[in-house]
Amino acid sequence: MALEPGTVVAGRFALESLAGEGGMSVVYRATDRLNGDVVALKVLRPELAAVIGAERFLAEIKTTANLQHPHILALFDSGQTGDGRSPGFVFYVMPYVEGETLRDRLTREKQLPVDQAVRIAREVADALEYAHRHAVVHRDIKPENILLHDGHALVADFGIALAAAHSEGGSRMTETGMSLGTP
Repeated sequence: MALEPGTVVAGRFALESLAGEGGMSVVYRATDRLNGDVVALKVLRPELAAVIGAERFLAEIKTTANLQHPHILALFDSGQTGDGRSPGFVFYVMPYVEGETLRDRLTREKQLPVDQAVRIAREVADALEYAHRHAVVHRDIKPENILLHDGHALVADFGIALAAAHSEGGSRMTETGMSLGTP
């Protein structure tokens, strides 16, 4: 799914450029017209939304949006476009992080100095432990989902997290045997 620069999502987020793509989503650099902040707007690929359902995805986003930790990328907003007559898409909004992924750094440097590797591992483990205490399991932890910003790690992409707690209906938000994230 490709949206054009200049497109305004939810009447608020003006897309500037493509920031990245993954197997499950497309990320755009955007401006929040409400406050002028530069944000990242992540659009869930329609085929994935069809499999897991937009409502489930938005429920998981709501769960993970409550995770407030210095090494977890914050979520600002989420929603679904479309008016029932035209197909829409599911999106969420997070801070736009200047920096690189751990994968980019490992590709460039091949090996990190031990002190930096230990610090990054400690920060990621701290973030995951915090999420686990709040009944959220990431399920797609990999170097591409660890952002490096100002010398610190930020765990990103909790959008497909398994909320270990049950949804209001009493069932898990993801089904046994359903594969999400990177195989």
